[in-house]
Amino acid sequence: MLSNVSNDPWSIKEADLSPLADDAAKLRFALLYAVLAPSNHNAQPWRFIVDGTNVFLCADRTRALPVVDPYDRELIIGCGAALFNLRVALQHLGLGYAITLLPDRLDPDVLAKVRVLEGTGDASLTELFEAMTERVTTREAFDIEPVPMDVQDELVQAAVAEGVDAQCFAWAATRESIGELVAQADLEQFRDPRFRRELASWIHASRRKDGMPAYSAGVSALLDFASPIASSVLRTFDLGSGAAAAHRRLVEHSPVLLCVGTGEDNPAAWLAAGQALERVLLTAVSRGLCVSYLNQPIEVEALRDVLRCETGMATLPQLLLRIGRGPKCPHTPRRAMSDMVVKPGRRA
Repeated sequence: MLSNVSNDPWSIKEADLSPLADDAAKLRFALLYAVLAPSNHNAQPWRFIVDGTNVFLCADRTRALPVVDPYDRELIIGCGAALFNLRVALQHLGLGYAITLLPDRLDPDVLAKVRVLEGTGDASLTELFEAMTERVTTREAFDIEPVPMDVQDELVQAAVAEGVDAQCFAWAATRESIGELVAQADLEQFRDPRFRRELASWIHASRRKDGMPAYSAGVSALLDFASPIASSVLRTFDLGSGAAAAHRRLVEHSPVLLCVGTGEDNPAAWLAAGQALERVLLTAVSRGLCVSYLNQPIEVEALRDVLRCETGMATLPQLLLRIGRGPKCPHTPRRAMSDMVVKPGRRA
């Protein structure tokens, strides 16, 4: 239904859109940006059903991570990030939109309906357009250079604009205590052979269209086992001690951490967290910053409330990010648009 404009979706440019494109064509073009959103293990767990100037964002449960994400919380957060990218692209292309979240009570896979309207929506989104193709998850060490307070405030306000709670943490003592929680969560997760098998299944020795390439800088930095046999090593051995030590160092040497929380813990809250996540990420990119994830204490249920207490947040933690200045890393691969965008009446 939708052909790739380029062999590399990250190289998409606005000039690729015909100046004579109608609203339906602009909507389909905007989806090329929507699928650049981040997702856990780069699973890309979304599907878009397009009908003229309407599009339904659906959860693709076949791409779920049942061990690390048993309730599909992070899956839906990823879909929320894709929804935010779609909003940014539509706004930039001069289109307004109306969004209905969870429009079908009988089908929980339908997460949002987006209807294109005349006019424009949130004008503040326009400045984030270019950042969508620049955004990358940077798992390498960051410079210790502090993030200015006004930029920290801007990142917090980016999340708050999407209806969630957010706080930045720059004190060394707080980073150290959170680093200990991340390390503890690593040890807990890696002790579980199901977790190791699931993670290994998304690490690929050769480049594919999803998952995490085993040769990528991010995998080597965090897990320290990137090699052609990385997946088999990971399945067989508990590498938790090495991961815990690596993550602890990354946390303690990151200039600022940011935690996103919500008052509820349900699909609507997760969609809000996902949209807030992407707004924070694109804002960070526009300020020359890098971001990566430290969600392990949230994924281990017994540590989630401990993290809430350590951060002093009154809401439920949904995302934990580290932010700073770091090296430019390659983008993760993307699936074919034909796998993610389908016609009405077809889900797969």
